[in-house]
Amino acid sequence: PRSGAPARGGTRGCRGAGAAMAAGGGGSCDPLAPAGVPCAFSPHSQAYFALASTDGHLRVWETANNRLHQEYVPSAHLSGTCTCLAWAPARLQAKESPQRKKRKSEAVGTSDQVDLLALGTAVGSILLYSTVKGELHSKLISGGHDNRVNCLQWHQDSGCLYSCSDDKHIVEWNVQTCKVKCKWKGDNSSVSSLCISPDGKMLLSAGRTIKLWVLETKEVYRHFTGHATPVSSLRFTTIRPPNESQPCDGITGLYFLSGAVHDRLINVWQVRSENKEKNAVMSFTVTDEPVCIDLTLSENKEEPVKLAVVCKDGQVHLFEHILNGYCKKPLTSNCTIQMATPGKGKKSTPKPIPILAAGFCSDKMSLLLVYGSWFQPAIERVALNSKEPHMCLIRDISNCWAPKVETAITKVRTPVMNSEAKVLVPGIPGHHAAVKPASPQTKQVENKRKLEGDEVSIEDRLGAMQIDTKKGKDELLQTNSFPVLLTQGLESNDLEMLNKVLQTRNLNLIKKTVLRMPLHAIIPLLQELTKRLQGHPNSAVVMVQWLKCVLTVHASYLSTLPDLVPQLGTLYQLMESRVKTFQKLSHLHGKLILLITQVTASEKAKGMTSPEQKAKLVYEEESSEEESDDEIADKDSDDNWDEDEEEKESEKDEEVDEENEEEDDDAEKDEENGEDRDVASEKELNGDSDLDPENESEEE
Repeated sequence: PRSGAPARGGTRGCRGAGAAMAAGGGGSCDPLAPAGVPCAFSPHSQAYFALASTDGHLRVWETANNRLHQEYVPSAHLSGTCTCLAWAPARLQAKESPQRKKRKSEAVGTSDQVDLLALGTAVGSILLYSTVKGELHSKLISGGHDNRVNCLQWHQDSGCLYSCSDDKHIVEWNVQTCKVKCKWKGDNSSVSSLCISPDGKMLLSAGRTIKLWVLETKEVYRHFTGHATPVSSLRFTTIRPPNESQPCDGITGLYFLSGAVHDRLINVWQVRSENKEKNAVMSFTVTDEPVCIDLTLSENKEEPVKLAVVCKDGQVHLFEHILNGYCKKPLTSNCTIQMATPGKGKKSTPKPIPILAAGFCSDKMSLLLVYGSWFQPAIERVALNSKEPHMCLIRDISNCWAPKVETAITKVRTPVMNSEAKVLVPGIPGHHAAVKPASPQTKQVENKRKLEGDEVSIEDRLGAMQIDTKKGKDELLQTNSFPVLLTQGLESNDLEMLNKVLQTRNLNLIKKTVLRMPLHAIIPLLQELTKRLQGHPNSAVVMVQWLKCVLTVHASYLSTLPDLVPQLGTLYQLMESRVKTFQKLSHLHGKLILLITQVTASEKAKGMTSPEQKAKLVYEEESSEEESDDEIADKDSDDNWDEDEEEKESEKDEEVDEENEEEDDDAEKDEENGEDRDVASEKELNGDSDLDPENESEEE
């Protein structure tokens, strides 16, 4: 991960001193899409650098002072992202000896020169932007492409524009009338790159294979094969054929190069008269996928071709080679340029800075490097020293993050509040608010402003406007405001507003709110309810009421939506997962009820007093009540004797004494002898100790 680099690579097919153009990925998710974003240097001595970032904005930077020159946002910058761009070739209106390093002048009714920048979009339309006027010049839509535009190429002389697309077609546009001159099928798959020959009579197109077309007849002149992935850049490297004895048809003997996606070799091809040789004559090897290629054209066979290749890893490789036929071994770079931050302190290590684009200057001895971030790139001119095989430039880009814009744009003037001014109080929609004069507090605010020289705070301004704030914030909102609040909350994703509405438990209020909801807010409401259903179970209880109302009230609208199933897929899965466990939970619920009833029954049984055991021996006398009391007394242990029992025993003793007085002494003796035997047997059974004299009399 590099500091200051939102994207690893640079750009695809960036053009330098020639007719500058670029075609880039534009934030595509396609694995075979080129890395980087579209960018290009202007053909007029590289005075400007155009860059179409992934957010759809076109920014034009001045290369001399690294300042933002213009910024343009297309109306459909989100749906139709810019995928490629190309500067119009430099050409004077009087057509005096066409030179590529002068600006193109378009006949638009004035004699002024117009720098046109063509922008290809992901939806197939092409925009022509005027950098002089700073506005959109025209649009090329009708009869053109119906898919992503991959590459744009201007014709040097005729001023026509050629474009290729994923719809397999190549289109020739008349820029003056904004209409299609010619449209033909370029390949069986998408056409990814274009290049026009130096004489303007041939056109190279590349998809899976490279084809050379005759522009007049639109017929294929040659085929070239050798790349396994889509070709991302095509460039002619020579202007004249190396062997002058050959028939000069303007194309035979010329060399061109091509770079492909995910390919670390740049192939060089030669256009030959025979069809036998279709393979590359030589190749240059680089460290990563090439994302920006610039070169100096070779005008004769002794002049070497200088090549600057920016790779996806942020390095620049420089090649210098005379193209003189077949070369079997891949050629390595003469010089490699890297950039890094200075390591401040002992612990901090230098971090690499990615180089985004490179272009040769007009003197062919210096190079323009664009490095840092796509949103705030730094542009620097570096002199080339061919003796050093490796150059590492130390640059500090920590102070380059703030965008440099003109001071006139960034100046914001705050209005001075005058005591004579009348402040209008914003009222409720549909009611006329009364006009209130400014309070004396505004004078204090103004005096304070003059004394301190600071801006008036928002709090003071609100106080000056005398806005009556509602005290009862927590009061229940009116019914008619619920649908409005809910719609606004869904659009702005305001959690506080959504919570206020969705946490109501009044079923009647929920039904009225759902009935008055606009149709476009139904799907966002369902998605919000689905989110909340996955949350806390307490909130899910309320959300189910809302969900039930939405599905019953708006069932007819929902049934008309063609993509309802993917939109509500999460809700379906959630309901299915909840329902799956319902049967198991009911089984578990029944088992738990059985267990709980058994546990409660056993606890009740423990709490009840156990019934008294029957005595093993019962002695019955005349009075059954007395004897039952005696039996209970005998069964109790000695420790459980109470004072009440002692009192009862004393009363019984008195009754026994009265009976004894009435009976005879002889009979008493006989009974006592019998009682002694019975008591002895009773003692043995109950395990009691010897009875007291009171007990004996009690038994009698």
